[in-house]
Amino acid sequence: MTVHVVGAGDSLWSISNTYGVPLQTIMSTNGLPSEKSLVPGLALYLPDHTTFMRSYKIKAGDNDWSLAKVFQTTPEAILSANPGINTNLLSIGQVINIPSPLKLRLATLGFLIPYDASAILPTLGAISKELTFLAIVAYSFTSEGYAYNEIEDSSIVARCKELNITPLLMIRNFAGGNFSPNLAGDVLGNSRYRNNLIASIVNLARQRGFGGISIDFEFIPPARRNDFSSFLSGLKSALGNLILQVNVHAKTEDIPTNRIIGAYDYAAIGRAADLVAVMTIDYGYPGGPPDPIAPIPWMEQVIQYSLTQIPSSKLQVAIALYGYDKVTTTKATTAFSILAAQNLAISTGTSIQYDASNKSPWFRYWRGAEEHIVRFEDIRSLLEKYRLMDIYQLSGTTFWQISLPAPQNWAFIRDHIEVFKLYR
Repeated sequence: MTVHVVGAGDSLWSISNTYGVPLQTIMSTNGLPSEKSLVPGLALYLPDHTTFMRSYKIKAGDNDWSLAKVFQTTPEAILSANPGINTNLLSIGQVINIPSPLKLRLATLGFLIPYDASAILPTLGAISKELTFLAIVAYSFTSEGYAYNEIEDSSIVARCKELNITPLLMIRNFAGGNFSPNLAGDVLGNSRYRNNLIASIVNLARQRGFGGISIDFEFIPPARRNDFSSFLSGLKSALGNLILQVNVHAKTEDIPTNRIIGAYDYAAIGRAADLVAVMTIDYGYPGGPPDPIAPIPWMEQVIQYSLTQIPSSKLQVAIALYGYDKVTTTKATTAFSILAAQNLAISTGTSIQYDASNKSPWFRYWRGAEEHIVRFEDIRSLLEKYRLMDIYQLSGTTFWQISLPAPQNWAFIRDHIEVFKLYR
């Protein structure tokens, strides 16, 4: 694979000619609206079948010969991929590149709010091979702990089974259109209500044909930290062979009193759950300054801390399939898909910049006298995130959410990732 960053004088025809990739393939792979849809700084993913570069952190006993055997390559190829590095003097913790025919193996989870099943079913079919799980965001619970369905999802559950995607019932502490700290706190803090919630979630999952549960309880009062861990332990026991996947806010240290992250005891959650997804998104949050959505240095710090509490075989990180357009004076924020963000730069004729320290694309444009800054993801920033998953040998990743077009992401997964399937 190759990433080509558009420069002055480039045309799709010249890029196609240079790399031997058909023009229509470039357009569809990158979601370009026309043959003239180029601006400087636009990153194009070119599926030219060149060898994928794996990333590896050196462990005790590794050498170029042993690594060549594991990755089905040669010591000479490893040496060539790491100019300036003496492959005979590798140090523990050093990260090197390894060209390999072996794909990165990940479990992938897409989130979906099923507002319009008929509209999403074609998308689901198109990316079915790129998904292990689909977490269907359609459930909440009452103040006495009884889970209920908010949006009909039976056709999506059925389609998942046809496509060999494991459907997960995703339940949130949602009330009045927002996450409710009080709802979570009151139910988790009452043993009877907590047991009601466990029993009703399990009953719904089994009755409606789900392969497991995805938990997204946010802004849990910190005082309910131990209760949340107990709830998850009890839920997993009741689920038996069904999957328990838990989503938690990202943190780089444990602050038990913090109103956002305090209730998450990573170690206890990791013991209870089959999978734990750390939400490495919204570092640059709606209403805040125009920061990257997921800067790589922060994301790596989150992973490093998480791995002190959660086994790598259970740990997922999150990828945002959206971008934020922020008015610089008011911080008013509009969200849209990463494809829409890219194509906004094209439609406004705006050059795309790349924040090299944070590995994040962005651009600035004006609407009249109003300055806007757009932060989003592209193939360059996505590759950096997959690189971290490879280095730290994580279980996989989650995507919020699959109804948002992200053709570069799905093309890359198709070409270079072996997606784990629960059932073969």
